[in-house]
Amino acid sequence: MSRINNNINSLLAQRVLGSQNKSLTQSLERLSTGLAINRGADNPAGLIASEKLRSEKTAIQSAISNAQRADQITAIAEGGLQEISSQLLELQALVSETANSAGISAAEKEANQSQVDAIVQSIDRIASTTSFAGTKLLNGTYDFVVTGQAASVADYQVNGAKMAHGTSVEVKALVTASAQHAGLFLSTNGAAALDLTDATSQFTFEIAGTKGTRQFTFASGATLADVATSVNGFKSVTGVSAKVSGNGIVIKSEEYGSDQFVSFRVTSAGGQAGSVMALSATNETVAKTAGGTTFLAATNAVRDTGQDIAATINGVVATGKGKVARVNTDALDLSIELTNAGASTLATVSAMTITGGGAKFNLGPSIDVNNQVRLGIKNVATRNLGSVTGGTLDQLGSGKTYNLSTGNLESAQKIIDKAIEQVSAQRGRLGSFQKNVVGSTINALGIALENTSAAESAIRDTDFARETANLTRTQILVSAATNSLALANSQPQSILQLLR
Repeated sequence: MSRINNNINSLLAQRVLGSQNKSLTQSLERLSTGLAINRGADNPAGLIASEKLRSEKTAIQSAISNAQRADQITAIAEGGLQEISSQLLELQALVSETANSAGISAAEKEANQSQVDAIVQSIDRIASTTSFAGTKLLNGTYDFVVTGQAASVADYQVNGAKMAHGTSVEVKALVTASAQHAGLFLSTNGAAALDLTDATSQFTFEIAGTKGTRQFTFASGATLADVATSVNGFKSVTGVSAKVSGNGIVIKSEEYGSDQFVSFRVTSAGGQAGSVMALSATNETVAKTAGGTTFLAATNAVRDTGQDIAATINGVVATGKGKVARVNTDALDLSIELTNAGASTLATVSAMTITGGGAKFNLGPSIDVNNQVRLGIKNVATRNLGSVTGGTLDQLGSGKTYNLSTGNLESAQKIIDKAIEQVSAQRGRLGSFQKNVVGSTINALGIALENTSAAESAIRDTDFARETANLTRTQILVSAATNSLALANSQPQSILQLLR
């Protein structure tokens, strides 16, 4: 080197040292922060990918929080319903005890009625006070809002419905096959009264239904009205009612559906002429076929079963049970009970319109209809437990229709049975939602969070094993470059020897 104005070796050593110092700084930064990407310049493509993954992680974490909140809300609501169930069982015991009128005094009845009043008030209190973070859960706050209920719809239950913001769901039901009673027609060949062989003969037959069986015996001269009245006297035992129709008697199950049946068996015909036959599928007062089975030959039971309604709801094939049609899809979960006329008419019914309501939970990372679930929680106050036609639970109170002192306890028991069925069904729905929807969602989101975090970590986090190796290498290179720079800076001094 014979020039001193420009020390090329020094410049080279400075450049290399600067580069090594930059690498050393980067390694130290990555090791101190634990991140391989601290700014966009570190890895532009990796930064974009990792930021998207971070956004997804945040959304998933929020969805998990939402699902856990839904689980807590459901648990509190189900806890309130559980206590109501216990109260209803106590109510059932009080009614059954009071029905033993021959062995219970008026004072005991009054004491039982006081307990009934307390239970009714307690149920109403639970319904109005069960809450989460100040929001009532069992007073109808989270029930669906329904308008335009058709006259042919006797009752309905909306369990779930998906609706985009500001929209509604119109529910249309098409009845494709009518609901039917189980029924038989007893023909006496035009006679208005029984005409047996002699005064000592008896006409004995057995009627069976879903509730039980009963045997009836009549003497010659008993009218068809007498027979129908006797059968109706035990319809709560057999589940079968009777009425005079033309030249015979129609016996039918009290309820509709394929699980209903009527069985008729003659034990002793007593010389009575006539026959038994199934009813028409389209007209339950007209025999399907002429003749039928004669009373003399009816020693083996003649039996007929009912038929469930067949329908579609919003184009989806519904499950029929009696007069009730139900669909359960991701978009709509509801049941509709039609009136007797509605269940017998093959027509399209504009049943109702769901305009809003329900407890809405967003259980997914994105906010859209697909990730949203609406759960209906009905008002379980005593005025809403039971049925419009059979009576409601609040009518068991003092001075009401079905009080323990003067009311019909048989009807009171039916009301309680219906209330127990309604509360149990609601508990079952909440439990199914908690286990199969919320529980599985939390599990799935947890797995998604793990995988998303792993993907983000692979891109953004520092690999300490590799980075410590880079740090050691860079430290050595910085030291070597520093020494090289010192040598390069001292090299021009050799020119001084030329000036001596």
